[in-house]
Amino acid sequence: MIAANTEKGKRIALFGLGGSGLVTARSLLAGGADLVCFDDNPASVEAAAGEGLPTGDLREVDFSSVDELVLAPGVPLTHPKPHWTVEMAREAGKPVIGDVELFCRERREKCPQSVFAGITGTNGKSTTTALVSHVFAAAGRDVQMGGNIGRAVLSLDEPAPDKVYVVECSSYQIDLAPTLDPSVGILLNLSPDHLDRHGTMENYAAIKKRLVANSATAITGVDDEFTAAIAGELKAAGRSVVTISAKGPLDDGIFFDDGRLWRAGAGKPEQLFDMAEAPALRGSHNGQNAAAAWAAGECGGLSAEQICRGLTSFPGLIHRMEPVGRCNGVLFVNDSKGTNADAAARALSSYHNIFWIAGGLAKEGGIEPLQPYFGRIEKAYLVGEAAPQFAATLGAAVAFEISGTIEQAVASAAAAAAQSGLDEPVVLLSPACASFDQFPNFEVRGEAFRQAAKSLKGFKAMKELTS
Repeated sequence: MIAANTEKGKRIALFGLGGSGLVTARSLLAGGADLVCFDDNPASVEAAAGEGLPTGDLREVDFSSVDELVLAPGVPLTHPKPHWTVEMAREAGKPVIGDVELFCRERREKCPQSVFAGITGTNGKSTTTALVSHVFAAAGRDVQMGGNIGRAVLSLDEPAPDKVYVVECSSYQIDLAPTLDPSVGILLNLSPDHLDRHGTMENYAAIKKRLVANSATAITGVDDEFTAAIAGELKAAGRSVVTISAKGPLDDGIFFDDGRLWRAGAGKPEQLFDMAEAPALRGSHNGQNAAAAWAAGECGGLSAEQICRGLTSFPGLIHRMEPVGRCNGVLFVNDSKGTNADAAARALSSYHNIFWIAGGLAKEGGIEPLQPYFGRIEKAYLVGEAAPQFAATLGAAVAFEISGTIEQAVASAAAAAAQSGLDEPVVLLSPACASFDQFPNFEVRGEAFRQAAKSLKGFKAMKELTS
């Protein structure tokens, strides 16, 4: 754990006692802060008090005596309305920060030369975080991966010169980290998401920009209008920028084209890597993820040989285009992390002969943006609250049935795919929806898909097929 020594002697109010909030509270106590913790859930407060954390109702705290409010990232900062603790802190003129901000302060104080790769984007950030971590780990580096993926950032090891910190940052975390300053900042892409928490697309993009704005080197996608504009602004300001693309040649930067990674140069592009050698990185979107990892590896001092070895051996990310096994000639792919249309498009573009399981709690725009991929879909199996809405969008273009649940959808899709006679049929869970109507999170939804597939007679998991 990283002790928040920079907060020693400060009066800190902390709100939010979930997993990362508890880690943050322990870090602040270890660093010598004068701390009081609270949560709207009485059970969470009771559990924190039970482990010896100082708790108290923040409604009764005089915020003029508080130095900072430390907020859990899931708590509203601005939209749809600031949380009551935020309003109290702002009325008293006190800063509101989060755990990533505390991590940045500790790194600057204890070991600013350590590699810190911060990664964000609407889609692909978890895969890229896992990929960058794997590339460095495969090269023998001591990798500390956390943030919005896996471990809370303050649960990582104390900053040291030999450590590489790879931190996935959500927009919520960035919004609470005013001095965020990675040595390598990666912004992959931007499309509408979390607008209920950020108000407008412009505000959402401005928040995401902060991760690369103060990076020593900014690695920035240019495949959408928002990231292209940000890359241009950073270059105009004289910042160190590496542009990346999944959509073909660039004048400058690293790009994916014709199944390979290339580096643009003054003359003929230089081939860096054949993506066919990385079976877990299927699809053009993974070309962008690999381009980001290549650039990050170079920034962190890795050789081309080391980066290639890492890309080739990457096992993939659970719940993100994860092949889980086969049954009766049908491939089953778990893309439960495809929680919006843009993410689902990446999965749909990577396969043909798809028996698609979709639905859940619909997001703005539904599946209208996925119409270019409808020709790849043999039949759709719709689940959750979004099923009627998605059925109306599919209309006569794609055959569909209302399955209701993941279990029923898997059973129906598996039977139809096995009887289709098609070459390489795929049962693909890529919901284009949040999970919260039927599941607490996308991980539980993905596990439900995996278990439903495993229950099929004759199913073999990928590890059985490759051993």
